[in-house]
Amino acid sequence: MADRHLPVRPNLDQLKHQAKDLLRAIRRGDPSAAAELHKHHPERIEPVDAKLADAQLALARSYGLPSWPRLVLACRMTDAIWRDDADVVRKLVLQHPGLLHEDARGVNGNWGPPMSYAANLGRDRIIAMLRELGAADVQHAFERACLQGKLDTARRLHAMGGRPIVGSVMGPCETQSGSGLALLLELGAELSDKAGGRLAPVAMILGTYGRNPEGKHRCLEIVAEHGIELPDTPPMAVHRGRIDLLDQHLRRDPALLARTFSLEEIYPPELGCHGE
Repeated sequence: MADRHLPVRPNLDQLKHQAKDLLRAIRRGDPSAAAELHKHHPERIEPVDAKLADAQLALARSYGLPSWPRLVLACRMTDAIWRDDADVVRKLVLQHPGLLHEDARGVNGNWGPPMSYAANLGRDRIIAMLRELGAADVQHAFERACLQGKLDTARRLHAMGGRPIVGSVMGPCETQSGSGLALLLELGAELSDKAGGRLAPVAMILGTYGRNPEGKHRCLEIVAEHGIELPDTPPMAVHRGRIDLLDQHLRRDPALLARTFSLEEIYPPELGCHGE
C-alpha cells in the first residue's frame, strides 16, 4: 500500500518541490526522510550520497508509482485532460500506448483510465479520440459520467455500448447527482444495489460524504417517484427539502420546534442508514 495518496489532479511542480524537500531532509540526516529513502529505493543509498534522482524515485514509489518518469506521465496526462487538450493526450498515448489502459494517475483509483477520467469531466472530444485509439473502458466511463452528472457524455458513452447494470444507481446516489440517477433510471437501471437491496440507494443518499443539498432533495424525490416509501417524519421532510411536508408536521405538532431528534429518527435504521 502506498504511503501517500496521489490527488485526483496531481501537480507536477508541487511534486518537484516535494522531491527537493525530501532530498534536503535526507542529506541533513532527518530520520524519517532517511527511512523513506531506504523503504522506497531499490538500492541501498547512504543519505550523504543521495541525489535528486534518488529522492524522486523514492517519492514516486511512496505514491504507489514505479518510477519518477511514470509519475511525470501521470501528471501530464491528467493535466491535459483537465485542460481538454486532446492533442497532448493523443501524443502521450501514441508515445506510450500502455497509458490507454492504465489508470490515468498511474495508480488504481475510481477515476480510471484516461477515457474514464475524461468522462468524469465531460471531455467528449478526448473520449471520442481515445475510443478511436482503442480505449476499452466504455462501461466504467459511462458509469463515471452518470456519477458526475455529465449527461451528454453519458449518453454518448451509452451509444458506444455503456449500459446500466445492477447497482449502477449507487454511484449517483453517492454523489447525490439527481440528474445522473434520473438518466440511469430512464435507461432502465434497477433501483437497487448490487445485491438487489431496494433501500440501499436511500441509505447511500442519506449517509454519503456528498454535500449537495439540492442534489440530495432531487435524489430522494426520484426514489419516492419510483415506489420507495420514505418515512413520513419531520427529519425526512428536511432531507427531502419538502417544506410542505414539514409544515404539515408542524401544524399537527407545534412543539416540534423545541424537540431534539435522535440519530435513529434522523437516519432511520429500517433504511440501513448509519449517519454520524
